[in-house]
Amino acid sequence: MAKEIERKFLVRGDRWRDLASEKLVLRQAYVATMDDRSVRVRLTNDTIATLTMKIGKAMTRDEFEYEIPVGDAEELLGNAIGLVIEKIRYKVPHKGFVWEVDVFRGAHRGLVVAEVELEDESDDPELPDWIGREVTGEYRYSNQALATQFEQEYDELSHSA
Repeated sequence: MAKEIERKFLVRGDRWRDLASEKLVLRQAYVATMDDRSVRVRLTNDTIATLTMKIGKAMTRDEFEYEIPVGDAEELLGNAIGLVIEKIRYKVPHKGFVWEVDVFRGAHRGLVVAEVELEDESDDPELPDWIGREVTGEYRYSNQALATQFEQEYDELSHSA
């Protein structure tokens, strides 16, 4: 069983942009959601499609991810629960870790978050100077909430670090 261990932060400023090593255009949506689990479809650069199941609410969650045909992903995006999330993901290496900085477009334009995946919950990566407030475990910053609870959460969502 695959495990996902990650921490999530708001981002301050644009200093990270000069350090980015990769840029991906993502569209993703949820086809099933429950309190502690979800099924997500993601299309990356319009060429790679994945179906992902996540179970759990803590920093460590079970994660199962499978590549699917792009046509199937397009159809699933059309049957999304809530919003289709649009974002550009930048990969930013920093002192032994790769940070994923998500710059949201569409309904969540202006929101910028960074995630770092860990090997173990005890890992303690040095935080880059462009990292702001930690939002790990704050459900309203999860992609699931951003897609499915947009109207309830938008007024409470801070776009600044």
